[in-house]
Amino acid sequence: MLYTSTRDKNVKVSSAEAIAQGISKDGGLFVPTEIPAISKEFIDSLVPLSYIERAKKILALYLTDYTAEELDMCVSGAYAEGKFSSEKVSPIKRTADGKNILELWRGPTCAFKDMALQLLPYLLTTAAKKTVADKTIVILVATSGDTGKAALEGFKDVPGTKIMVFYPNDGVSPMQKLQMTTQAGENVAVCAINGNFDDAQNGVKAIFTDKQVAAKLDEKGMMFSSANSINWGRLVPQIVYYISAYCDLIENGTIKNGEEMNVVVPTGNFGNILAAYYAKKMGVPTGKLICASNANNVLTDFLKTGVYDRNRSFYTTTSPSMDILISSNLERLLFHLADENDATIREWMGQLSKDGKYEICDGVKAKIAELFDAGCCDDEGTAATIKEYFDKGYLCDTHTAVAVKVYDEYVEATGDKRETVIASTANPYKFSAAVLKAVKGEIPADADEFEQVDLLKEATGEECPAQLATLKGKTPRFTDCCNKEDMVNMVYNMLGI
Repeated sequence: MLYTSTRDKNVKVSSAEAIAQGISKDGGLFVPTEIPAISKEFIDSLVPLSYIERAKKILALYLTDYTAEELDMCVSGAYAEGKFSSEKVSPIKRTADGKNILELWRGPTCAFKDMALQLLPYLLTTAAKKTVADKTIVILVATSGDTGKAALEGFKDVPGTKIMVFYPNDGVSPMQKLQMTTQAGENVAVCAINGNFDDAQNGVKAIFTDKQVAAKLDEKGMMFSSANSINWGRLVPQIVYYISAYCDLIENGTIKNGEEMNVVVPTGNFGNILAAYYAKKMGVPTGKLICASNANNVLTDFLKTGVYDRNRSFYTTTSPSMDILISSNLERLLFHLADENDATIREWMGQLSKDGKYEICDGVKAKIAELFDAGCCDDEGTAATIKEYFDKGYLCDTHTAVAVKVYDEYVEATGDKRETVIASTANPYKFSAAVLKAVKGEIPADADEFEQVDLLKEATGEECPAQLATLKGKTPRFTDCCNKEDMVNMVYNMLGI
């Protein structure tokens, strides 16, 4: 299995090289030159297995230059007993009205990013030994909230690595900010920026592709890589949980092998739903891929019209991990649907960079219409959905509520009653204020984050995860804030160069 760049098909690298580099030198994203096919019999063989054993078999199809022993070490380390609060790792909860909620937040930071970011450090360090054994890997991360903490926790004190996270100062929840700024580890650093997530993401991408910066790091025996979903090593573990979810539906008798499931994903950067697309293309019987957005509905508009336009108002919402106007992983999808025409991708991404807007061709529009549906939900609808489903017996966070609301509207519009998996991306306590207000109707104006946690527990009976509750009283280690123009200097300061 080789990997190429979305912007230069002449690039051919191994999976280890793709993971170690994070992003192609031309600014494109690495994608597999072929998507491996799985059979009905292969799916049957996965059904009785644990999540760890399923993951090994699925990842082996993509990471062909990793030995069986290396994959065993990586996967067993990532999902070891005690790291996730469910033996199933990503269990499916069935709601009273028959929805299948895929709980992806059972890991150490209570967000779906743990599913990939517990594995990525193992994949990356193994890749580095194969390709750049003499280099220190410098991980740069832009986060809209959850990726930052999950990456910091995954790479904390990992030998041969350093990690720096940038987040929008006013664009994450108080709990997300506290998780990041109190992070332990000798090789970690965190910095806020004056701007939104797109500013942070654009800044990180610019640093990655700056030849002068790369040369300066090379002099010091360092090289950049990424823990964002632009890194294939972040995306490929996410494919696993959609295949595993299909196996769980078979195992619990919800569907029979061969019957289709729909998938609903709340997403801003498009990586989480792209993983479901890869699972579908591999052979998992899948109907519609339903993309759920909040008020920053650039993806909804694009999937319905074929016009991507980031020239619009940016909203700070109660579902901040989706407060994104430039969806990086969409580039991978377009590359596949445009018959791997790298010139077309360069043109569209060039237009996005120059004008903030591009329109895809009719052929790709038709393919998207066949594969995807999309909808959006504002904060008012999010709160109403949290309350409605809490009253029905299931408490969800703001992002999951967006997905549930969009799915309910999809069913009402289409009558499509196929079994559906809804990706649940975070524990409700990561967004205590918004969830508490949704459940109770109001919150005391002077209640701090942990008073809100106590009130939410009192109102719902749900326990706050220990890893969030124990943040109470911790003093932040990292208090720096910079303008986006100063991000390079902050990286140099962190590295001591």
